[in-house]
Amino acid sequence: MPTDQLLLFVAAGWLLNLTPGPDVLYIVSNALKSGAKAGVVAGLGITMGCFVHIAAAALGVGALLATSAMAFTVLKWMGAAYLLWMGVRMLFARASTTGGVIAAAQAGQSEATSLKRIFVGGFWTNVLNPKVAIFFLAFVPQFIAPGTENKALAFVLLGVLFNINAIPVNTGWALMAAWMARRVGAVQRGMHWLDRVAGAMFVGFGIKLAFTESPNA
Repeated sequence: MPTDQLLLFVAAGWLLNLTPGPDVLYIVSNALKSGAKAGVVAGLGITMGCFVHIAAAALGVGALLATSAMAFTVLKWMGAAYLLWMGVRMLFARASTTGGVIAAAQAGQSEATSLKRIFVGGFWTNVLNPKVAIFFLAFVPQFIAPGTENKALAFVLLGVLFNINAIPVNTGWALMAAWMARRVGAVQRGMHWLDRVAGAMFVGFGIKLAFTESPNA
């Protein structure tokens, strides 16, 4: 790939990762409640989920989702159900001065266990979203030259580059949210409402995903 095309790919990837969505919300909400480390771990979980989509697209699963209404619908409903489950759980988390989710961690869960749960949650938030698979199929091939001999390998390499470029952006979201939680008094005083707001947004994302039509509809 020419240098200018490579730089364009990197810039486009950064802009796309800066766009708010379920992934960004998951990173920010965890960083606000539990600190920068939790936000970074959430971002790494999401990144690992993206690797699954890249591998699936290279193997043809992504193409199946793009052409099969049934396959897309099955994964779509699984993803919507997961987002709704996360949202409802946060909406009805037990109220406390420190927030429902973080209160559970302070009640006796180890930091390692909490971070593992955050990582796994980010992973499944991404994996169960068929729109991510469709995105990779639509975005990455635009930067593969028509004369490339091994297009599958080129797709994988560009997908890996996209994911690596996403790490500093996701880390930036986490650091910014953690900085706000430490320095903005209103955020700290309203921390017990964070679960409710984030939960409502996750429910909204789940409903939106549930009503997303198949690409070949």
